[in-house]
Amino acid sequence: MERLKKQMEFIVEVDKVKNVIRQTYLADGNRKENDAEHSWHLALMAVLLKEYSNEEVDLAKVVPMVLIHDLVEIDAGDTYAYDEAGAATKRERETKAADRIFGMLPQDQCSWFRELWEEFEAYETPEAKFAHVLDNCQPLLLNDASNGKSWAEHGVRKSQIYKRNENTSEGSVEIWEYMKELIDKHIRLGHVIDE
Repeated sequence: MERLKKQMEFIVEVDKVKNVIRQTYLADGNRKENDAEHSWHLALMAVLLKEYSNEEVDLAKVVPMVLIHDLVEIDAGDTYAYDEAGAATKRERETKAADRIFGMLPQDQCSWFRELWEEFEAYETPEAKFAHVLDNCQPLLLNDASNGKSWAEHGVRKSQIYKRNENTSEGSVEIWEYMKELIDKHIRLGHVIDE
């Protein structure tokens, strides 16, 4: 029963991820999405878009990876993609959060989740590269659907988007090409600042 108790406590604790609000709006632009919605969307995208990965990937690894990758934000908060000051302390905040949150689980599951999270952060394996493609592509898709709402609000520049996505093509050349078309569209529309 002790194992089950720890798992149930973890499940209740990670419900808090539903309260972590991101800067990206839902497709209809009515409100900003939360981390749980974002992670669910990535899991579905992984299943649908697997064929575009540059390398063969194991969905049994990618899906849990994208489902847990932002659980650390329960403690660390969401660091907006283009927040340079927040990025400076992000790793330290998220590592401390990973220790606490994954540490709630039985040791074998704690190790598995922590290894998946570290693999995602390291951006070296085919699964991590593909997971990052999804993590970067999804906000772009929602910005496109919401008429560039978040980009316009934050005065996002093309160079910022390209800097954040400098390694995206390592996971999927085809998806990155599609994303570049969306960025160019929103430059023409005035939602992204060209420079």
